[in-house]
Amino acid sequence: MTQLDSPSHTTTTAHPVLPRRRSRRALWLGAAAALALVLAVLLSVGLGTLRLDPFEAVRALVAPDSSQVSTVVWSIRLPRIVVAVLVGGALAGVGVVMQAVFRNPLADPGVTGVSSGAAVGAVAGITLGLGGSLQWGVPLAAFAGSLAVALALQAVLHANRGASTYTLILVGVSINAFAGAVISVLVANAKDDALARGAVFWLAGDLELRTWNHAAMAVVPIVLGLALLLTRTRALDALLLGDDVAATSGYDVHRTRLVLLLVASLVTGAAVAVSGVISFVGLVVPHAVRLVIGAKHSLLLPISVVCGSLFLVLADTAARAVSTTAVVQTGAVSAVVGAPVFLALLLSRRTA
Repeated sequence: MTQLDSPSHTTTTAHPVLPRRRSRRALWLGAAAALALVLAVLLSVGLGTLRLDPFEAVRALVAPDSSQVSTVVWSIRLPRIVVAVLVGGALAGVGVVMQAVFRNPLADPGVTGVSSGAAVGAVAGITLGLGGSLQWGVPLAAFAGSLAVALALQAVLHANRGASTYTLILVGVSINAFAGAVISVLVANAKDDALARGAVFWLAGDLELRTWNHAAMAVVPIVLGLALLLTRTRALDALLLGDDVAATSGYDVHRTRLVLLLVASLVTGAAVAVSGVISFVGLVVPHAVRLVIGAKHSLLLPISVVCGSLFLVLADTAARAVSTTAVVQTGAVSAVVGAPVFLALLLSRRTA
């Protein structure tokens, strides 16, 4: 810990002030994000063919009955919103973890290819009919695919410790291209057209027709996985500072990184299995939060999870609003927002 406590005199003088300021920012941001999430849920509950004002939405949520309004809210809209909350929080949380583990602020499940690995597993499960014959077949296949890619990334970085920060992005591009080719073969050789159409629709990333079964399928691995990651925030701080700092802080670097990747892959696989491939949540949200409160993971991780849920609920609400005149999927809205931000981050790092 002496390495962490030996900054210059200027940094030492400013040290007590800056953490307090960032803690206050984190408190305000967390409270604002939680309040905004509640409001976004109410907005999403009220939006659709059957329009509800905020009071009607609250009444339907807290006092359900046998009316048409309650049926629409509890059977159609609320499961979709719950899945959006789970998936958005999962992708943002995994983005934070991967950026620390790989020490690259441009890492996220989509850019690194982990989501593509999960997609290969899930599409294989769908086209082989595991979704109908085995309830957990598709999530388990998605987890296996995401884990395989995460371990491959770990092996590449371990073998190329002096590589450029863009190595991870290039590896991710290669994995995404390879995964796309495998997915094309799987879809083309599906047992029947219905399975092929289901796989293609799922790949676009959407929350249409999500039910309580989807929410139940995702809630346990996502909640338990994020809870476990929240207990490893000090390890994430140490890994972000480098392997040497983590080792001198008492962490087994290889084992710690492996456990974090395993849990992150489980969370990613569970999210992708119920939502399809939704990109850029794990990239945009952690960056936005980090700019406001800094990189302390005990604050960054939980607030990013809340903000990720907010982001995806708003994206899904926007997709539903536009879908009255055209078919727009949640993944498309997320990409429209995330792609320009990712490009700006990439160009700014290149300039720096």
